Amino acid sequence: MSGALTRRRFGALAGAGALAAALPARAAPGGIRPGPYLLGADVSWIPEDEAEGATYWQDGRQRDPLAILKDTGFNAIKLRTFVDPANGYSRRKPGGPWCDLQHTLAFGRRIKAAGLHFTLTLHYSDDWADPQKQNKPAAWAQLPFPQLVERVRTYTADALATLERGGAAPDLVVIGNETTFGMLWPDGRVALTVPTGNPQTDAVHLNVAGAGGYDQFAALLKAGIAGARAAAPRAQIALHNHLGRHWPIVQHWTDNLRARGVAPDAIGFSCYQQAAQGDWERTFTEFERRYPGIGFLALEYSSRKRYVNDLVHARRHGWGSYIWEPTRHQEAIFLKDGKPAGEGPRPDLLAQGINAAEAPGAAPSVQPQKPPAGHGGRYDLNPDFATLYRHMARDYGLVPSRPTNRRK
Repeated sequence: MSGALTRRRFGALAGAGALAAALPARAAPGGIRPGPYLLGADVSWIPEDEAEGATYWQDGRQRDPLAILKDTGFNAIKLRTFVDPANGYSRRKPGGPWCDLQHTLAFGRRIKAAGLHFTLTLHYSDDWADPQKQNKPAAWAQLPFPQLVERVRTYTADALATLERGGAAPDLVVIGNETTFGMLWPDGRVALTVPTGNPQTDAVHLNVAGAGGYDQFAALLKAGIAGARAAAPRAQIALHNHLGRHWPIVQHWTDNLRARGVAPDAIGFSCYQQAAQGDWERTFTEFERRYPGIGFLALEYSSRKRYVNDLVHARRHGWGSYIWEPTRHQEAIFLKDGKPAGEGPRPDLLAQGINAAEAPGAAPSVQPQKPPAGHGGRYDLNPDFATLYRHMARDYGLVPSRPTNRRK
C-alpha cells in the first residue's frame, strides 16, 4: 500500500475498536536501568539443535544449556517467534514448526524454571524480519491497512496472553525485529534518508518508492505496544534499530516515532560492527542525553564481547545486552569437536569487510573458518569465554544472580 497515512485519517482509524485507548503517548518509566544489568543470550536455536541430537557440556559434564549459561554469568535469555513459521522460517526444517508460539511457550517455561529473565522478540512475519526484508505473514498479506493495524494489536495480545497463562510470561517484549526501515512492508516501510556506509543496505533502502512512511509505521508499532501492555502489563517494551553504529539515523528514527506518540520503555541496537572506532559509544552517549526517559540495550552482538558490554554497562540508561546465538553463530562461545562452533569473529570496521549480519542475504561473506557440518553432536563451553563472561558478571555485580527486571 503506497502513500503516507494522513494525521486526520490516522485519527479516524485509531478511533475504532480497542486501539483507541493506545493512541495517547503512554508515559514510559524513567530510562535509568530498572534492575540488574541484563547479561543475555539469544538462543532460539537450542531446541532445534537438541532435536537433532545436540548435547551441551561444561568441564566434561553434560548439562542443560540454560544451566551452563547461568553458571557462566548470564542472567537473561531472548527468544524469537514468528506468526506462522510453517510458511517460512521452518518450512524445510524437520521437527517443526520451530519458533512458533507453542515451541516458544515450552522453551519459555524452561527459562522461567531456570530463574532467568525472559525477553521475547515478535517478528510479525512468517520468516526472518530483518533490515533487508520485513514481509507480511501470508495470512495478513491482503488486509487493508486499518485491519492490519488491528491484527497487529490482537496478535500481540493473544500471543502474550498465551504465554502468561502458560507460565512463560516475558519480562521484556521487543515489538518487531531490526525495524530500522519499518515493518510489514510496504505499508509500514520507511525510506532511508542518508547513506549508512554499507553499500548493500544503501542499495535497497535509499530512494524507496511506495513506502507507507512514518505515520503508518508508528500506527503499527503503537498497535503492538497496546496489545503488549494489555496482555502483559508488567513487561517492559522495547523497539529494535539495527544501526547502533549510526547516531544520525538512530536520532532521525527515534525522533520521528516519538513525535507520533510511540512510547517504548527502551530501544535496542544491533552492534555487529562500526564504520569508525567510537561509533557505538557516540550513539549510547547521545541517546542517553537526548532521551532521558528511555533505556537502551545492545540487542544483538557477537564479537568484541567485553567492549560492547562495558560501553552499555557504563551508562545509567544501559539496560544490558544479548549475544546472538552464541552456541554456533560467528564468534560462538562453544566448541564442537574441539573447534569453534561458529564461523569465527568478524571484522570490527566496515572498511575491513562487511559483516553479513548487517545486511542478511545481501552482504558478501568474509572468508570465515568453516563451521562444523550439522547441528547435532556435542558442544563444549569454551573455557576462555566462560572466564570472560564470569568476569563480566562479577564486575557488573551479577553474582549471585538477582530477580528479573519487570514493571512494578
